[in-house]
Amino acid sequence: MELIHPTVSTYLNQLAYHGHPVLTEMEARAQAEGFPIVGPVVGRICYQIARMIGARRVFELGSGFGYSTFWFARAVAENGGGEVHHTVWDEALSRDARDYLRRAGLDHIVRFHVGEAVAALQEARGSFDLIFNDIVKRQYPASLAVIKEKLRVGGVLIVDNMLWNGRIFDEHDASEATQGVREATRQLFTDKDFIATLLPVHDGLVVALRV
Repeated sequence: MELIHPTVSTYLNQLAYHGHPVLTEMEARAQAEGFPIVGPVVGRICYQIARMIGARRVFELGSGFGYSTFWFARAVAENGGGEVHHTVWDEALSRDARDYLRRAGLDHIVRFHVGEAVAALQEARGSFDLIFNDIVKRQYPASLAVIKEKLRVGGVLIVDNMLWNGRIFDEHDASEATQGVREATRQLFTDKDFIATLLPVHDGLVVALRV
């Protein structure tokens, strides 16, 4: 399903052009391998939100080879320093992320974890200013209790793939992934401790303020 008109999508990507060689390399890899990344439009939104709230501690649940990590790390560095937690199951992806972020001069900001992301968040000390959720979609609902516990009041939760390529609109789609996206959306929009908005960019981005 084409969620965004191609003309609008092209225009948004033009506006989000960054010119950074490491980001460009990562985008080319994602396109060549069919690897899912948030892309420059969502990356810029993540960066902007992190700057707006002065984020110094960010935790990513699911980080791939570090594309979204780059945007958060840049924001945290420009906010005066802090830490961004990068989490993946795959050791090779973690090594790739370390290399990209080292070459971008941002690896000193990042703490790398190889393992299950929600468990890593639960084990992390202290609270976070911003949490980014991009794990396996069937696990979205179960992750929210841990996220809520670890996200400070006034902090922001960003959740990717909340339009799920249009599958949430298919009444016959009862897959665990699709049901997970639907249920997580319902929970966030009915929880009095969050003010949530669904942005129809990329594959749908929920931005939720912890109140």
